[in-house]
Amino acid sequence: MSLLQISHSLDLLRLREAGYNIEVTKGGYLVVRDVPYVNSARVVRQGALVSKLDLAGDRTGAPGDHTMMFVGEFPCLADGSPMEMLRHSSAPIKLDDGLEVQHKFSRKPLNRNYVDYFEKVEAYVALISREAAVIDSTATPLTFQVIEPDDSDYPFNYLDTASARAEINVVAKKLADERVAIVGVGGTGSYVLDLVAKTPVREIHLFDKDGFSTHNAFRAPGAPSVEELRTHPRKTRYFESCYSKMNRRITAHEEDLGASNLDVLHNMTFVFLCMDRGPEKKIIVEKLEEYAIPFIDVGIGLYRHGDSLGGQLRVTTSLPGQRESARFSIPFGGTEAEAEYDKDIQVAELNALNACLAVIRWKKFRGFYLDSEQEQLTTYTIAFNLLNSEDTPS
Repeated sequence: MSLLQISHSLDLLRLREAGYNIEVTKGGYLVVRDVPYVNSARVVRQGALVSKLDLAGDRTGAPGDHTMMFVGEFPCLADGSPMEMLRHSSAPIKLDDGLEVQHKFSRKPLNRNYVDYFEKVEAYVALISREAAVIDSTATPLTFQVIEPDDSDYPFNYLDTASARAEINVVAKKLADERVAIVGVGGTGSYVLDLVAKTPVREIHLFDKDGFSTHNAFRAPGAPSVEELRTHPRKTRYFESCYSKMNRRITAHEEDLGASNLDVLHNMTFVFLCMDRGPEKKIIVEKLEEYAIPFIDVGIGLYRHGDSLGGQLRVTTSLPGQRESARFSIPFGGTEAEAEYDKDIQVAELNALNACLAVIRWKKFRGFYLDSEQEQLTTYTIAFNLLNSEDTPS
C-alpha cells in the first residue's frame, strides 16, 4: 500500500472499486493506466492519464488544477481527427523515474472546479474512451488492476506533493543519495535541519550534546510548548522528535564530535559545520579533509554599535582540491567579534538566513540549482545589506 492510503481517500477508493487501474507515485502523482484511446490511424491504443495530487495530510483534497497530462499519442475522435477540445500543449516532460508524459490537457467543468479526483478522472476518461468504444466495443478503462508503489525506501511519512506540483521530482532526486551530518543544532544548525529535512536525502545525522533551553526556543524554527521545555530535552532528541514527524531518516547523536569519535563521519557524503569555533573544530575539519568529504562551515559575527547590532554572516564551502583556500575563512579561535553573539542574542532571522545561504550552496554543488560562480565564500554584511561571494578566499 502506498504512503497515501487509497482506502483513506474516498475519491481514490471509488476509482479503485470502480475498476480503474490507478497508482499513486512516490512523487505525488495520480496515474490512471489502461485508458483506451484512438490514434490518428483509427487504431485503439492504451494510454495513461496523470494528475498532480492536492493533499490534506494523508488524504486527498479538492483538485486545485483542472488540467491532466497524458502518456501516449494525442487522442483522436473515432474518425481519426484530433480531440481539439482537450488540447493544451504537447511536449515530452519527465515527471518522475519511469513516468514521462507527452501531452497536457485542459477540460474544466462549466463555471466550477472538479469536486474531487473521482469526478476529474471520470470526466477525462469518459471523453477519451467513448471514442475507442465506437471502434472496439470491448475497449474499457475498467481493468480492475491496481498497481501500488513500494514505499519501503521512501524518506517521508507522507507524499512530497510540493515537488510534484512544481514538476521537479527529477531535480529533487539529485539529493537522494546524500548522507548529511549537521554538527551543532543550535541557532543556525536547527534551521539547516529544517531545510534539509524537507529534501529526499538518504540519512540526516545530528550531533550536539547540549540541552534545549528556553533561549534556544527563540533562535530555532518552530515553537516548543512550555511543557516541552520543562522536560529539558537534548537538542538532538528534541529536533529528531519534531522532524521525524515528516522525515524518517533523522538520527540523533547526543554527543559532540571530537578526536575519539570522528569515525562516525566516515560514511557521510556532506557535512554542515554549525558549531562554535575552538580546537575541536580544527580536528573535525582535518578529519573531513582526510576523508575527502565536502563540507560547509557557517558563522555569525555580531557587535554592538550604540543601541543597534551590526555584523556579518559567513558561509565557507570546502571541497576536495580547494581545502587550503577554504581554510583562510574558517575561524578556529575566538575573537571579540563573536562575543555579542556568544551571549545568545536573539537573532533568529540571521540564523535562518545563514542556514538558507548554506543549504542553497549545498544544493548548487549537487546540481539542484544552477551554479555559474561556484563560490567558495559567501558573506552578508548587515549594515550595508551586502551579499558578497568570492571564488577563492584570501
